[in-house]
Amino acid sequence: MPQTKHTFADPKPLMADTLPRLPARPSDAHKGQFGHVLLIGGDRGFGGSITLSAQSALRCGAGLVSLATRPEHVPVALTRLPEVMALGVSSANQLMGALDQASVVVVGPGLGQAAWGRSLLSAAAQAKMPQVWDADALNLLSNAGFTAPAGAVLTPHPGEAARLLGVSTAQVQADRPAAARALVKKYSVVCVLKGAGTLIAGLQGELALCTHGHPAMATAGLGDVLAGVVGALLAQGMSAFDAACLAVWLHARAGEQQGQLGRGLAASDLIPAIRQLLEEQAPCLN
Repeated sequence: MPQTKHTFADPKPLMADTLPRLPARPSDAHKGQFGHVLLIGGDRGFGGSITLSAQSALRCGAGLVSLATRPEHVPVALTRLPEVMALGVSSANQLMGALDQASVVVVGPGLGQAAWGRSLLSAAAQAKMPQVWDADALNLLSNAGFTAPAGAVLTPHPGEAARLLGVSTAQVQADRPAAARALVKKYSVVCVLKGAGTLIAGLQGELALCTHGHPAMATAGLGDVLAGVVGALLAQGMSAFDAACLAVWLHARAGEQQGQLGRGLAASDLIPAIRQLLEEQAPCLN
């Protein structure tokens, strides 16, 4: 990144009393009003990643949740999440029907960078709907000639951000606001730059900072959970920037709560806490 001074405003901290909120649900609400999230990922050996994303999308209020993964992962997914429609796909052609039914796509957790993952990402990239790109979707975006849909939410950690920008991780960390804004400019997306002090950068120059979190959150799978939360909030009608802000805050606060128990935090531990925090912030009923 160019080492020049910028005149952007400082990041705005995310505060509980100023967070974007989901509206209350009417008494005659039905599942069709709250979106259909399709989660794509889970190559061989990585089925847990996309299952965590699906679980968090389900628990954060998406009306319908579908999971497209390797066929061998479907039995475990159905056992753990019987409410989720699990589809085994061996090729991108088998994904097309699911894409037609979805209103939001989350792609990348456990996707891998082999031919299977590349073909599914290529199909997702053509879909005209709100999307969340995470994990291997970002790695493929940085090196395989893919184009993320304009307005999508990208959720890189510093290493992924560095690859996307063609710089070192140290350069990203040296000026995280500049890196987040550079990703927005380069890809025309909303960027969630994860790490201590997660930043959310929007297409209109918005920049938010999350000061919450806990060292116990330094463990595998938490990014998969976050991606599912963003997807669920998008499905319920939030804008990309608002959904990213609320999801990051919920995720970090849940991590603080669960982190009080110390080391050994599992990513799935956050999901019930996120659900409770979301209800406190935006009650389902008036």
